[in-house]
Amino acid sequence: MSSSLRRGALAATALVLSIAPLSACAAGNDSQTMEVNPDHAHKTVGDIAVQNATVITQPELDDEGPAALTAKIFNNGSSDQVLRAVTVDGKNTEVKLKPAKGSGPLVVPKGGSLTLGGKGNASAEIVGGHEAAKVGDAQKIVFDFSKTGDVALRALVVPAKGDYAKWGPSPAPTAKPTEAGKPSGKPGDKESGKPSDDESGDATDKPGQDEQTPTGTPTGDAQDEQQGQQGAQDGAQGEEAPAGH
Repeated sequence: MSSSLRRGALAATALVLSIAPLSACAAGNDSQTMEVNPDHAHKTVGDIAVQNATVITQPELDDEGPAALTAKIFNNGSSDQVLRAVTVDGKNTEVKLKPAKGSGPLVVPKGGSLTLGGKGNASAEIVGGHEAAKVGDAQKIVFDFSKTGDVALRALVVPAKGDYAKWGPSPAPTAKPTEAGKPSGKPGDKESGKPSDDESGDATDKPGQDEQTPTGTPTGDAQDEQQGQQGAQDGAQGEEAPAGH
């Protein structure tokens, strides 16, 4: 082999060796190729893959209210699947599933995904809250799909603080305080200020109705007294009149 051919072969070999690591890196950076696991709980069964499953409780241990289950669910199949139920293993508690809008089942579309938790997404609310999931535990959660069936995994339980705050559950509603001393009746009842019938009886009568109004003609002793005075006046006039006319 001539020296020129040897130099060409060496150059080709060097080129192949330089390309090989690049190809390996490109394939290795793909999560499916390297099977890189997410930071949180994940499980693949058949066409369904559940990733980043996390149980997020209320911020403080003495806070009442539900917990929230967050996860990303992928459907690699050729048909839609429905998330029929979610259970917390070993706990007698309810998990309420709610779609992002309206009502109905939670559907994982074929070739697509479904996000649980966070604003504007579907939700899975664990009614028991701190009683159903203890912070720091890896709680076993079971997802039930219409075709794949059960997908079980252990999800880390964390409080709704820091980066988890926006993914956490809604706080429990608080009762509104009632106003002290507020009358329960409607305006215009007995407290409206109008006097009752018992209180207004005498006040509504006309003045003087209970007392007799004096008439123009005196009666009884008063009439006799007036007649005596009239007789005395007549006698006086008779004495003053001159006699013999």
